[in-house]
Amino acid sequence: MQDIRCGSCNRKLGAGEYVRLTIKCPRCGAMNILRAASPLPAGHRASDKRESPHATHSPR
Repeated sequence: MQDIRCGSCNRKLGAGEYVRLTIKCPRCGAMNILRAASPLPAGHRASDKRESPHATHSPR
């Protein structure tokens, strides 16, 4: 978790993790628009039950 601070007066506005966040500072009234430095890593997709296109089949 990381501290979220106002860009104008440095007041601590919260702590946590975010992708996008807009928060108004109650002390100075500045609107703080924050975005994550890098996107969250994509999760693994569910496995597909279909056969792989690279699978080899023996002829009958």
